Amino acid sequence: MGIAVRTYTDSDLEALCAIWNSVVEDGRSFPQEEGMDLAQARQFFAGQSHTGVAEEDGEVLGLYILHPNNVGCCGHIANASYAVKKNLRGRRIGERLVSDSLEKAAALGFKILQFNAVVAENTGAIHLYKKLGFTQLGTVPAGFKLIDGTYSDILLFYKTL
Repeated sequence: MGIAVRTYTDSDLEALCAIWNSVVEDGRSFPQEEGMDLAQARQFFAGQSHTGVAEEDGEVLGLYILHPNNVGCCGHIANASYAVKKNLRGRRIGERLVSDSLEKAAALGFKILQFNAVVAENTGAIHLYKKLGFTQLGTVPAGFKLIDGTYSDILLFYKTL
């Protein structure tokens, strides 16, 4: 049947929460230091402009969240985060999620998609963003504290929609 990306439903919350928390626990991509429980996940995912789910044969493989990067005069710039089940990475699920988020952001009226903090060691994401036409804006030296207490640079990217 293939991988489909769709809007999340409440029946996805347990899987979304588990995938999100797995990335948080890895401590190498997301800024959060604590995972979410189901009640927090319900509020968090519902509070986004859009939450997308990658699914194949009824299994949730990954997700993305899409929301304004800022408010007011900068509210036309979107931000997104992506998470894929650890054992399924490398199957181009992330590419499907990013591509869908670009379409959804444009449909919601956003003009730009910007990433504020791509960890420099996340070479797979960096390669994907460049492949999909994102432009690197710059580097923030030691902008991300890794789980082991060391620091990594973060990279900023954007793409006009």
